[in-house]
Amino acid sequence: MKKFKQFIIRTVPQNNEIISGLLWQLNLDGINEMENELIVFADKSKNILAGDIKNILDEAKKNNFIETYNLIEEELEDKNWNEEYEKNVKVIEVSDKIVIKPSFKEYQPKLGQIVITIDPKMSFGTGEHQTTKMVLKFLEKYIRNGDKVLDVGTGTGILAIASIFLGADKALGIDNDEWCFLNGNENVKMNNVDNKVEIRLAEIHQISEKDFDLITANINKNVLLDIAKEIKNKIKKTGILILSGLLISDEEEIVKKYSSIGFGLLKKMQMDEWISLSFRLLN
Repeated sequence: MKKFKQFIIRTVPQNNEIISGLLWQLNLDGINEMENELIVFADKSKNILAGDIKNILDEAKKNNFIETYNLIEEELEDKNWNEEYEKNVKVIEVSDKIVIKPSFKEYQPKLGQIVITIDPKMSFGTGEHQTTKMVLKFLEKYIRNGDKVLDVGTGTGILAIASIFLGADKALGIDNDEWCFLNGNENVKMNNVDNKVEIRLAEIHQISEKDFDLITANINKNVLLDIAKEIKNKIKKTGILILSGLLISDEEEIVKKYSSIGFGLLKKMQMDEWISLSFRLLN
């Protein structure tokens, strides 16, 4: 019987989505995202060491994705990883209106609810993380019928798909990760919105489209600071911008940067140590 290594990772803050994305650069067999920890599995024959994971976590600290971490290594007998994953994935009621579910779970929607089906695979953006939930709530507030939406760092495509369910006419989701490109397209087709949502393997400076009514970017502070001017070039006058992937401590620097190029802060939302900010382009 095969033997597997299990690595239990607890971080402060518990930044599961970003850390999962970083860990997939290793040849892993599975990652389970729990409420307070990540559980990583790797066939022992692949010789993935705790030091390999530690290097990634140290880099995450260096980039301010996390402040501290704890890593525990164990050895396990073989098990059905898909079954383990499916046991831990839940239907998520983001709000009274928005529900996110995996394809293998049934859900009977209440009156007025929209149900978005997302299978994350190796991408992140399941709707469970605080940052994704806040952007979805902001989309519910700001989307208008007929809007053209850009989602930067689209991951699973969840925000682009949700935009269409909420009334947008077109949505473009971009990501520089090939797994996200493939998974995003799978989720778009699964939700039958492939006539309105395009997922593209690209960075924001590589797209020619402009005059978006609304732009979302759920990434991290450093990237959001770097692409601020490119975001401004893509959004129409009076357009709405929703930023997330931010810690409370990031607020001052982000608001200062975006205010300096013509955006006015509309609203801040906070869940635990995470925040999301909405802006309007004023000039």
